[in-house]
Amino acid sequence: MKISRVIDAKGRTVLTSMRADGKLLRIDGDLFTDSMEVTDEVIEAKRWLCPVEAGTIYCIGLNYAKHAAELRGAIPEFPVVFMKNPSAAIGHLEDIRIPKVCDDEMDYEGELVVVIGKKCCNAAKAEALGYVLGYMCGNDVSARIWQMQKGGSQWCHGKGFDTFAPIGPMLVTAEDIPDPNVLDIKTELNGRIVQQSNTNDMIFDVQTLINFLSQDTTLLPGTVIMTGTPGGVGWTRNPKLTLKTGDRISVEIEKIGRLDNNIK
Repeated sequence: MKISRVIDAKGRTVLTSMRADGKLLRIDGDLFTDSMEVTDEVIEAKRWLCPVEAGTIYCIGLNYAKHAAELRGAIPEFPVVFMKNPSAAIGHLEDIRIPKVCDDEMDYEGELVVVIGKKCCNAAKAEALGYVLGYMCGNDVSARIWQMQKGGSQWCHGKGFDTFAPIGPMLVTAEDIPDPNVLDIKTELNGRIVQQSNTNDMIFDVQTLINFLSQDTTLLPGTVIMTGTPGGVGWTRNPKLTLKTGDRISVEIEKIGRLDNNIK
């Protein structure tokens, strides 16, 4: 099932299911219960929201071998974990805002996003995918100078400004993606492909990440995990490629869809 959360023509925040013809049908119930029911009411989306109300947003750094190589970094022994402020989360077609405190430093990072569907603690790798509600496209927007110089040696602030976590356009439920570790992923900037890879280049696969993050730590339903980005980020290029007002950045993942956002 393809699930989105939108604001409709009446101003309501509505969960919807996308039919094969692209029409959205209203869902009654809650994502994290068994009471969800798809109705026959067709919804017109006036605004796309992050498909889940973001709470905890875990992010994984240096998780693609080619990305680690372009940063001239060693392959990490353990997942590199940081977090984003929930206010960073926005939806499909919403604007990414350039912070007033940022210089010419904003970068893109197309990513596979995982949503935990039920309470999870000490999940074994063999059972980890059973805790997943579904998958989405995401963009770990990053202010590189803040990330590397102004953030007090932590990445959270440079990657956690408002609007720095576009996620969407919809959540594709886990039964439709039995193996998240073999999906094509690409990022386009103004129609030009700047990242192109497959999730099989991840150093730590989805099962390993859930196992690692849930060690003596309860992951609640709705927990979001951004799983890292492939090679091709703008900051490693010569000359550097940064996001500017008027740009459109797009992240597309096989079986999930395409997330589009403009830079404002």
